[in-house]
Amino acid sequence: MTEQTPPIDAPPQGERPSLSQALTGGEDRRLKVVAVHAHPDDETLATGVALAHHAARGDLVHVITATLGEEGEVIPQDLRHLEGDPALGPHRAGELHRAMAALGVEHDYLAAGSSRLSKPRWRDSGMAGSEAAAHPRAFAGAPIAVAADLLAERLGILLPDLVLTYDAQGGYGHPDHIQTHRVTVAAVASLPERLRPRLYAVLTPSSWAREDRAWLAEQVPAGTGLTVPTPDDPFPPSVVDDALVTHAVVDPAVVPDQVRALREHATQVSVRDDAAAPYFALSNDIAARLPGREGYAEVDPDTGDLIR
Repeated sequence: MTEQTPPIDAPPQGERPSLSQALTGGEDRRLKVVAVHAHPDDETLATGVALAHHAARGDLVHVITATLGEEGEVIPQDLRHLEGDPALGPHRAGELHRAMAALGVEHDYLAAGSSRLSKPRWRDSGMAGSEAAAHPRAFAGAPIAVAADLLAERLGILLPDLVLTYDAQGGYGHPDHIQTHRVTVAAVASLPERLRPRLYAVLTPSSWAREDRAWLAEQVPAGTGLTVPTPDDPFPPSVVDDALVTHAVVDPAVVPDQVRALREHATQVSVRDDAAAPYFALSNDIAARLPGREGYAEVDPDTGDLIR
């Protein structure tokens, strides 16, 4: 981790308070933060800035992962033999373990009981329409009530102040991400009022997304083999009108920690640092920026709606 003296909350971006400001009202109080994700690497890609920021701030940060990501596409040629092989899940578990150490956070899986937290109950469902979705242990097909009960049990032990997960569209529509959102909302809603954490979904203001694409167009050199999205290319569902994003974690100082964690997810992520700041690509070879900022909106667990 980068050495920093807590607290390190960045000033609000425009009118957006940080998550810790929302929970503490500016008091110098340590928090318990839990992020719930579908596969290894999702935690660092979607919430890596918040996780590293809160860990550096001195908060207790914990990640819960639903599956081993058995259906992931493998990028490096020397690891390509793992794609579609039963060994990919355990390999990605090792990547996740190292990435969590790089971020300085604790981790376990959504599993059947505290004695089995090292092994998830469900498996990666693959993209919509894939054969993996028909697997009897596919997470997207898990009964929401059953999975929510397991997560609620874990949250009742961890007693977080704050829970982070995807928006209702799962960020970009992956069935396991959508399921994770549903399960997390149901789990938080099932807790007694006195134990309920605040629940936030990751969302990106459209102005940030446009800025990131402009940055990529300037900074990603030709010959990388990567595609830079154009201003007219569609955005994923998690890119929304600026007014819907009510909170932000803005901390460029933790990007080196996020980069170190992403490098541990070598089967899934290719990190490049041949520009003014690092950027990355997944197996689709589309360049994406690491801007050191994440947007969030609070979710009402009783309705699943965003709180405005």
